[in-house]
Amino acid sequence: MKKRCQWPANDALMIAYHDIEWGVPVQDDKKWFEYIVLDSFQAGLSWKTILHKREGFRLAFHDFDVGRVARMSQKEMDTCLGNKAIVRHRLKIEATFSNAKAFLKIQAEFGSFNDYIWRFTNGKPTTHYYTQPDDIPTTSAVSDRMSKDLKSRGFKFVGSTICYAFMQAAGMVNDHTTDCFRHREIIKSFDWL
Repeated sequence: MKKRCQWPANDALMIAYHDIEWGVPVQDDKKWFEYIVLDSFQAGLSWKTILHKREGFRLAFHDFDVGRVARMSQKEMDTCLGNKAIVRHRLKIEATFSNAKAFLKIQAEFGSFNDYIWRFTNGKPTTHYYTQPDDIPTTSAVSDRMSKDLKSRGFKFVGSTICYAFMQAAGMVNDHTTDCFRHREIIKSFDWL
């Protein structure tokens, strides 16, 4: 039996996400936007809640097509408020729309969101060597800077804690505990550097 981080517990969807996706370095702008949407909705909620509604978010937000989300009408956003397949929070729904517009501006300025976001870690993931889940931080100096910069560019629901979760999900930091089988596998996935 594989040893993994404790947070997926015995939830099959969480285990699959942990084993396949969490911590793998992202290079694709569509995936970056998906993580921004999902992590923004996570604010104040558990990741398990968001993950179990992921397909609902995918449908509601046009398969995370940032251009289409930026063009969503008020009627479409109002429809989201009645959509039980997602978290029905008006401010977060409106933030998804405004975050899409801010995301497009970053793409225009930097060529891609990917090029912009990796600047915060000098283009490289950071591997941590935490042995206990309680040792893993919820923020960092990097997530503080990222949060401040994203907010200055018009993003919402991007506090430092959300930014750190975003960094973990997208592989900017490898926070699998050292006894987890994914810790070493994630290090090997840094081949693109």
